[in-house]
Amino acid sequence: MSTKDGINFHTCFFQSELPRNYNDEASSGAFQEPQLRRKPTDWRAPAIILGFECLSSTAYNGVGTNLVLFLRTVLNGSNASNAANASTWQGTSYFTPVIGAIIADTYWGNYKTIWVSLIMFLIGMILITLTALTLTSSSSLSEMNPSQTSSGTKKTLFFFGLYLVSFGSGGVRSAVLPFGAEQFNDENPTDRERKRSYFSYFFICFIFGGIASGTLIVWIQENIDWALGYGISTLCIILALGGFLLGTPTYHLRTPNGSPLKSICQVLVASFRKISVQFPTNSNLLYEGSSNSTHNIAQPKLAHTDEFRFLDKAATIHDLDNLEDNDLKSSWKICTVTQVEELKILLRFVPIWTTGIIYTSACSQMNTTFIQQGSAMDTRIGSFAIPPASLISFEAISVMASVVLYNKVLVPTIRCWFSKDLSQLQRMGIGYFLAIIAMATAAFVEWRRLESAKKDELTSIAWQLPQYVIFAVTEVFIFITLTEFFYGQAPESMKSICTALALLTVSLGQYLSSLIVTLVSVTTATEGKPGWIPDDLNKGHLDYFFWSLTGLCIVNFVTYLAFAKNYTLKKVILES
Repeated sequence: MSTKDGINFHTCFFQSELPRNYNDEASSGAFQEPQLRRKPTDWRAPAIILGFECLSSTAYNGVGTNLVLFLRTVLNGSNASNAANASTWQGTSYFTPVIGAIIADTYWGNYKTIWVSLIMFLIGMILITLTALTLTSSSSLSEMNPSQTSSGTKKTLFFFGLYLVSFGSGGVRSAVLPFGAEQFNDENPTDRERKRSYFSYFFICFIFGGIASGTLIVWIQENIDWALGYGISTLCIILALGGFLLGTPTYHLRTPNGSPLKSICQVLVASFRKISVQFPTNSNLLYEGSSNSTHNIAQPKLAHTDEFRFLDKAATIHDLDNLEDNDLKSSWKICTVTQVEELKILLRFVPIWTTGIIYTSACSQMNTTFIQQGSAMDTRIGSFAIPPASLISFEAISVMASVVLYNKVLVPTIRCWFSKDLSQLQRMGIGYFLAIIAMATAAFVEWRRLESAKKDELTSIAWQLPQYVIFAVTEVFIFITLTEFFYGQAPESMKSICTALALLTVSLGQYLSSLIVTLVSVTTATEGKPGWIPDDLNKGHLDYFFWSLTGLCIVNFVTYLAFAKNYTLKKVILES
């Protein structure tokens, strides 16, 4: 089929994964110590990594979930400064994966990046635990009245440890998912299927860590001792580090291919140097180099595509190019087709990546306006009082259930009926459509709540459950698939970077949501009107806000369909 077919993407899906000959790569030096006995059906290495993710996610969320409360009750910070400190730390934690990914792809590789980041993570957790122990002990003993200098030093150590955790967890997050994906042999059909399951189970492990920390560790912190809660998180990192290192003999390692950013700059420089040169109509005349002269001999060559033709100038052989010149090895004068295609892949990512940011801004309402909406409802279900924020845990459980149902029920059913799987692009499209339904459901529930409020009646918080469930399903179709898609389509030298870019949509989506809420508040609260999102929601129109986000999701869905229909999947040249 055509690579631009917007309906049936499945036949291109497996072409998007880079076929690799592990024996050839090992002999060429692409994979190095520790030496491996490659077994395509061995599940031990991915299983260790999934367990590792459970522990690291539990540890990270054990710090982040209750951070604002610790800053208020132990460090005696103001609400404004606590919110700012927590937001800054969370934002840093989601930006640092990009730094870790660049280091992994350029210098260290995923394996070294993980264990170095883990040590940084562990040191940070130890500092947090020890400072929490001394701070809580000092405040609980009346006879101890530490000086302001001593208290300030402890706070400084706490924040130093906090940001060590931020950078350490960011380094782990950037490398652990692609490292797990590297353990599968794409030439083996069984491994290809297991790799798809791996992305789903990885997400389950991530969610499980959040649930474990949000229930057990948070309860211990608030009801027993902060230091004990942080100590459990520290223990999780110790176990994660030990298990990860013990699993070393089973891992399949990939050495970094050099700086991908340098390759991008080389293509841009070479293109502009030949701005007046005509590229040939026959793409076979573009420079690719021999197997020994290409920019990375361990990397498969990519087939030429017709998009962004200006960049083809970088691979156009000009009369002034002396192909025997040793200076060409630096590729600042002429680049290979593979280098050019790598940059094209990144440019094709941008529209799909942007739609992920829009979706995340809508999804982030579960942590903000959905909770505010629930606070204005009857929180009793039977004899139980349900805290509005606890529905996030219900959503997390729904995500885990959705992953299992998708893999065990939906996938086999689709294969039975259509004799093929849904492609990654199709799965994301379904998720974007369901996001429209989720926001529309939230808007309807809010309209119903306002109508009941006019009659002095309360609406049960149970009405919120459908919008949480639908969003949980969208996360399965979008978050998991987006990460899988970016990893599969990424150039071999940029696997970690592209995976980190997928994670970056979460951070940017949060910032976009904050911007939208601010703009709505400023523009609607005028001339004495309370606006759409006032402190008293009964006087506002949160339903209008939700309908606006529904419209934004519709635009995002239509835009995504246009991008997905014309997306050119990566094609690898198979050499004999």
